[in-house]
Amino acid sequence: MDRYTQMEFFLLTVDLGSLSKAAERLGISNAAASRMLSTLEDRLGARLIERTTRRLWLTDAGREYHRRCALILNEIKEADTAIISMSSYPTGVLRVTSSVSFAVAHIAPWLPAFSRQYPDLSVQLTAANQYPDFIEAGFDCAIRTREHERDSGITVRRLARTRRVLAASPAYLKQYGVPSSPEALAQHKWLIYSYAANPHVLQLRRGRERRTISINAVLESNEGQVICAAGRAGLGILIQPLYIVYDDIVAGRLIPILSDWELPTLTINLAYQSRRNQPAKIRVFADALSDHIKGLDLEARWNAVPA
Repeated sequence: MDRYTQMEFFLLTVDLGSLSKAAERLGISNAAASRMLSTLEDRLGARLIERTTRRLWLTDAGREYHRRCALILNEIKEADTAIISMSSYPTGVLRVTSSVSFAVAHIAPWLPAFSRQYPDLSVQLTAANQYPDFIEAGFDCAIRTREHERDSGITVRRLARTRRVLAASPAYLKQYGVPSSPEALAQHKWLIYSYAANPHVLQLRRGRERRTISINAVLESNEGQVICAAGRAGLGILIQPLYIVYDDIVAGRLIPILSDWELPTLTINLAYQSRRNQPAKIRVFADALSDHIKGLDLEARWNAVPA
């Protein structure tokens, strides 16, 4: 019999003032209850309760044990209540990591509405373009563009798929001309995002046609915002997902190039620990962010190149 059960049984017996009433509450026989008390007293090496057929009363050791057990079990109940509350209502600090571009363009503008909905939850957002083992790094969840995680205990929730596009400023295209074919791309200046897969190679597809083009950088950076700023300034052609450059294209600051050819798409995912016994703060953040993206129909926007 574990000590927790013995403590609960002892407190119940004292609170009810009767061994038989405690037995009835626990659904056991009087004999079993008597053996349970004897086992406890034998383990402690002390008489806790004096009893006759009519009543029972605590010894000095029994009163001290009762006091300490009451404190211990109350702490355990408070601990249980606190954790259950955390699992059912979002409180505390939610630690999120995301790429700089996604954090600036889509997380930060949305956070005021999220905070109004969950005022007892504080968000700690770390913007970084490299993805370490975010669980070991202390994050609750990470927004990233991986299809799978190496750790089977990680859940990956798809938020949206986004097309990647080639684009340049009107000034650059006026000076260097608009490429009319994939082969012409090799002669142009390129702004390359260094964390992309095979950043110096373009894999283009149009129907059944395939082209592989090697490119050289006039600027290479690990930050998409730097690439976009240089692209708007006319330094070269960039390769970026539409969730980053959509507004620039709509505003005419960037012009899509060879938009009938497609680059491999990216999937934006939210990664977090297993769904089992998931804290409320992660659950509500994941649901709210997914609803936000669906509500604005962002995936459709990020997969259709604006005219």
